[in-house]
Amino acid sequence: MTRASMFYLPTIGSRTEIEQGFAGLRPDLYQRMLRELTEQAQLGDELGYHSINFTEHHFHIEGFEISNNPVMLDLYIAMQTERIRVGQLGIVLPAENPIRVAENIAMLDHMSGGRANAGFARGYQRRWVDTMAQQAHGVRGVQPQEHGAVDEANRAAFEECFHVIKRAWTEDMISAQGDFWRIPVAGTPWNVESTTLYGGGIENGEVAQLGPVPKPLQKPHPPIFQPFASSERSIRWCAEEGITAILPPLHPVLEQQFTDIYAEVSGRQPGEGIALLRDVVVAPTDEEAMALWMEGPLFGFTSWFSPFGFDKGLPHPETGAMPDLLNDGLALVGSPSTVARQLEGLFNRLPSRWIFAWEWNGLIPHDKLMRSIELFATEVVPKVTGGLEVPAPLP
Repeated sequence: MTRASMFYLPTIGSRTEIEQGFAGLRPDLYQRMLRELTEQAQLGDELGYHSINFTEHHFHIEGFEISNNPVMLDLYIAMQTERIRVGQLGIVLPAENPIRVAENIAMLDHMSGGRANAGFARGYQRRWVDTMAQQAHGVRGVQPQEHGAVDEANRAAFEECFHVIKRAWTEDMISAQGDFWRIPVAGTPWNVESTTLYGGGIENGEVAQLGPVPKPLQKPHPPIFQPFASSERSIRWCAEEGITAILPPLHPVLEQQFTDIYAEVSGRQPGEGIALLRDVVVAPTDEEAMALWMEGPLFGFTSWFSPFGFDKGLPHPETGAMPDLLNDGLALVGSPSTVARQLEGLFNRLPSRWIFAWEWNGLIPHDKLMRSIELFATEVVPKVTGGLEVPAPLP
């Protein structure tokens, strides 16, 4: 069986509307996006897609990645679906208060009936990360493949927030004195009798511990993901922490290396804990699928993601040779039979059976994307692995 999840930026307009300028400022486009997302999510729910996931970004007047609050989008979708899980890829922890993140995802977990996933990222777009992180940590965004002191500071803030969130979910009362957060702030007075009678955490009239509430419905906590892991250090950290690492399209040599490293460090079977992000564009003919891909996803990637370095992991790490995106299964584009061959080839070289399908809403017309979502689930996956692995029953 194959586990398939849906990944959205999401995009607010078509290519033509984006090229007209300032698409992100248009309420009419945002309303249309919500309507189309709802229909696509409901279709994915009916077909057995495992989860739907949204990014976190801010200030995107250009129209790409209009997803400033993925938890709120998750709840919006959860209220209109039944089985599909809802998640974030991901909340940028260096720009967040970890207690608020823990509270918000725990609330989402309860309100969705235990369907919440949790996805955490480090943040790479300086226009917004530098602004949003200034009060929390004073760190800035880190571009893919960027290293040095800035990278270390960003990573330190990310990991400290991550551990606070896990403790907030799994421990009744917590205290922490880290490099970025003091929980609670020393010397905070609290002389409320109800706390003495019904609560705790007070010593000598001061707050000594805090109890984040509510706790998640899922135990010990919702499944955790990191997008889009593309360095050995990130893969090792995910393996140590039991986090599912989602690989962006990388040279096959790197994909194999990272899969092997995760298995070695985690002690799990090869492929477990690894998921793969892929463009998925399925149409009745190869010609139509290629036209949709070139007009939409390739335009979006080259104009918005390539400038941030998201193609730096594609060359061979030693020779610099470029892979064949379609023949190497780094993009799944074509008719159902063609995409089935691509998916089979991908699964023959990598043991992961979890595909995060980059849906490219807006840049692919709604009716064409609905058809692609359905064809992948009904005519591609069954030919390769027998069908989709649907989400487990709710707790």
